[in-house]
Amino acid sequence: MAYQAYPQTAPADPVSLPPAGGAMGSMTLRHYWHVLLERRWLVIMVLILSVAASVGYVVKAPRIFRATVRLQIDPESETGVNLRDGFGGVSRMDPEYLQTQYKNLLSRSLLERVVKAERLEQDPRYSKEMDIVAALAKDITVTPIRMTRLVEVSVEHTDPRKAKDIVDRLANEFIERNRLLKTGRMMSTLQVLRSQAQQMEREVTELEEAVQQYREKQNFVSFDAGSNPVAQSLSQVQARYADAKATAEIMQATIRELDAHLKAGRPAETFPSVANDSRVIELQKRLTGYRTDLGAMLQRYGEKHPAVVTLRSQIAETEKELQQTVKDVIETLRKSAELRQIELANLEENLRYWEQKQQEWNKAKTTYDVLQRKADASRALFNMVLSRLSEAEVMQRDTANNINIVDPATIPTEFVKPNIPVVLTAGVLGGILLGIGLALFVNYLDDSIKSQDDVELHLQMPFLGYVPSIKSAKEVERYLQCHLHPQSNASESIRSIRAAVALGDHGEKLRVLTVTSTIPSEGKSIIAANLAIAMAQTGYRTLLVDADMRRPRLHKAFQLHNPVGLPAYLHGKTDQFEELVTATEVPNLDMISCAGGSSQSTELVASRRMVQFLDEARKRYDRVILDTPPVSAVSDPLVVASLSDGCVFVAKFNKVRREHARKTLRRLLDAGVHICGVLLNDIDFEGRDSYYYSYYFYQNRYYSSYRSRPDQIGAVRST
Repeated sequence: MAYQAYPQTAPADPVSLPPAGGAMGSMTLRHYWHVLLERRWLVIMVLILSVAASVGYVVKAPRIFRATVRLQIDPESETGVNLRDGFGGVSRMDPEYLQTQYKNLLSRSLLERVVKAERLEQDPRYSKEMDIVAALAKDITVTPIRMTRLVEVSVEHTDPRKAKDIVDRLANEFIERNRLLKTGRMMSTLQVLRSQAQQMEREVTELEEAVQQYREKQNFVSFDAGSNPVAQSLSQVQARYADAKATAEIMQATIRELDAHLKAGRPAETFPSVANDSRVIELQKRLTGYRTDLGAMLQRYGEKHPAVVTLRSQIAETEKELQQTVKDVIETLRKSAELRQIELANLEENLRYWEQKQQEWNKAKTTYDVLQRKADASRALFNMVLSRLSEAEVMQRDTANNINIVDPATIPTEFVKPNIPVVLTAGVLGGILLGIGLALFVNYLDDSIKSQDDVELHLQMPFLGYVPSIKSAKEVERYLQCHLHPQSNASESIRSIRAAVALGDHGEKLRVLTVTSTIPSEGKSIIAANLAIAMAQTGYRTLLVDADMRRPRLHKAFQLHNPVGLPAYLHGKTDQFEELVTATEVPNLDMISCAGGSSQSTELVASRRMVQFLDEARKRYDRVILDTPPVSAVSDPLVVASLSDGCVFVAKFNKVRREHARKTLRRLLDAGVHICGVLLNDIDFEGRDSYYYSYYFYQNRYYSSYRSRPDQIGAVRST
């Protein structure tokens, strides 16, 4: 009957997945530990090379000695002359000053003097250098001591005495140069100050002469505001003018009142200014007395009495005199008012004169003050320069240096380089780190299949399980592991894979299974044999078929010698299915070998006879296991797998590359093969550096109880 393939439920194209290297991020620390254990020899080799290199360096490296001198850098003498300090400069003990001194210790000009003085061009350490000064600078270290004015200057050399000589020469040359620079600065300062003093003296003389000439030209006695004669005269005139103005105004008011009094027809003698005149008062008293006497006489004498006539005559003369006196007083008042006006006009003119004089004095005073200030400022600056000049002359005689040696250098007795403990420690640590890094890098580059994640993430296939390495030298024990050692870890793993296949897609329909792999030597034949044994142990009538016509192996493993095998049936040499089948020592398990082989295996498995063979096998057996060649070697497995119900794909642990396996699976999927899943084979569970040591440990611990209890063995085998 025609063979109908089951519908395929293959996953998405694995080629479309991102590169598998990204899975590194999901690795645990335990994974890294196992990676290092797996590649421990690489780490050890790198460590040995690193330590050997460190030891070689320590042995061959020249011994370097270090001589050190300690200097004290004090601020320049406070009595010294610093033009910048004197005119708003910065302090010589600021950080920039100290940093400048540190850099000067390594200046090329100073080192050239040291090279010349010590004849370093003949020194073996420097004679081969193109730039001796630069080479010497590399051997010099300047180390300031924090929170102090001390600095340590060190020189390294292979000769301890030469190191001391060089550092001593460097310190002495530095101190001497500082002294010469200080002396040079002082001489330069003296020259500048003397030149400035001469120039300023001329300026002061010229300015003071200009002040005196201006004073004489202006013809003012003094420009002092406290003794200003112009201001005093102006003040006096202003006071007199104010008094005269007040008096004139009073007189004018009196005249106006007098005119109004006379205009009103009132007697002039009754006007207050007239009535208060002494002459008018005297005449008024005399006239009053005469009139009193006249009244008394008239009571005694008649009108014609001589005494009365005489008295009347006196009264008339007195009245006439009174009238004349009143006129004189009025005239005097008018004259006085006119004189006051004339006096006021004169004083006003005099006031304008002195005001003009005051303005002229103020203007002259302003110009005078400007000249005087210039002269005073020039004099003050001149005095300051003279003071500085005196200080500089004192400092010129001061030979003290602000840089001194505190601790002179001594001949070193112990070398400082190479630092053997540091070099060896660095070699060990560097070797370990480099070895670990190299191991992780190699592992990163290693894209072989090693875990369930690799199968599910990179191959995108169901994971069937792990199969541990079978530690047996006998081939029969490896192929019949589930029969000879049913309680072993390998047997349990095969049973787990059997269960995974049964519980997967089309579990009950998967009667014919093909077992294949990517490349040879992945253990697919062992898996096929043990998977067939495991199915037979469950009671299924199982047929194991060796479909690898180029390299048949199963008949040797089962020690069977049937000369009639699958090639004979496919060639049509026999139609009797029973002639092909050979019973094995395993209950419920029969096998068809590939005895005879064929060079036309591809044509045979693709023939109608192969379909008929599988149909006959389905009729006679519950389960049929086909062991086929690797997919990458020939195309036979593609044809056989396409005719079977499913395919179990075997990948040897840490051997086949992910990309290679992915392409192989793609070929199977393109051929319409239903892939049940992928299993990892030949894993060293027992090694402590294994990825799966913990898995093996717990599994072995769990099932060890069954091995010690025979009553449980049947339950284990029936799973």
